[in-house]
Amino acid sequence: DSAIMLFLFDNIVFSDLQHQENPCKLNNVVDKNSMMAESVSVLSPPPRVMATSAASPPALPKSVIFATSGMGGCLGWAIIHPANTLAVRMNLASMEGKVFSLKGMVEKSGWMSVYDGIGAGVLRQVFYASTRFGLFETFRDKLHDYRGKTDFASRVGVGAISGGIAAYISCPCEVAVVRMSNDATLPADQRRNYKGVVDAGTRIVKEEGVAAFWRGSTPFVQRAMLVGVFQVATLDQFKEMYAYRLNQKKNSIPNVFCSAMTSGLIYSIATMPLESSKNRMASQKPDAKTGKLPYNGTLQTIRTVTAQEGFMALYNGFLPYYVRCGGHTVCMFIAVQILRDAYSANQLA
Repeated sequence: DSAIMLFLFDNIVFSDLQHQENPCKLNNVVDKNSMMAESVSVLSPPPRVMATSAASPPALPKSVIFATSGMGGCLGWAIIHPANTLAVRMNLASMEGKVFSLKGMVEKSGWMSVYDGIGAGVLRQVFYASTRFGLFETFRDKLHDYRGKTDFASRVGVGAISGGIAAYISCPCEVAVVRMSNDATLPADQRRNYKGVVDAGTRIVKEEGVAAFWRGSTPFVQRAMLVGVFQVATLDQFKEMYAYRLNQKKNSIPNVFCSAMTSGLIYSIATMPLESSKNRMASQKPDAKTGKLPYNGTLQTIRTVTAQEGFMALYNGFLPYYVRCGGHTVCMFIAVQILRDAYSANQLA
């Protein structure tokens, strides 16, 4: 009996000692794991978080979207119209076999001639900018509601459609802009001498018919569809990319500026041949002997210019054209964003 009692006592003591040692071992394991977790958390960089506003602003009414788009387009055009005038004159000078000279232009017409046709240019933006950008956002949002997402492919399709519609609507103003911008560089006996955008429109209807307003509409619409893709759609995409890559707040002024400069460069390169074709078709006159127009279509114009002057002739005036495209993209979309921010702030006040 004493032997049995001694055996039971030894087992009880041994089990008690094990019980006392186990918590220490477990605590050591927990301490080591927690130390490892802390070291990993210190060495690992925090996850990147895209900058967002504290509270999402309320959705803008469609009337505000169209109005701010048109106002931003007009403000942007008022700033860069001189660059457009230089681009048109440089481009059309090669059509007449001349070399454009800025000094000669100033001596002949004066510095203020770079503002020739600004009334028609601003009027065009009332229709073109408001329709192009307003329809883009409207169609994009409707497509998002239908598909449940907005990807780059949908932006491309919507941008092309909205750009083409806007161009066709505003084509009469575009014809007036091209003619009035270049009129001062023509010989005195070839000038049309329009007194203003109203006079230009009235005389075009009387002398050439309403159809003349859409002369050159094909390359203009084609160019506008590319602009819708390379300007509006890529701008929307670059906003998201720069917000993530550069940790910018989406739709902030730096975010809009970087996105606009990038999309402006891309669409300038892509659309310059169509711009050249549009300028030539809009400003052409019938041949004095045959009565036929030298250009009758986009591809025919590009082929003719390439054969007679070389393909790079289509890029004559590219630098002022990029200043116009990039500058207008920046000025327009920053102006649009400022106007929309002011509207949103007034609504929240």
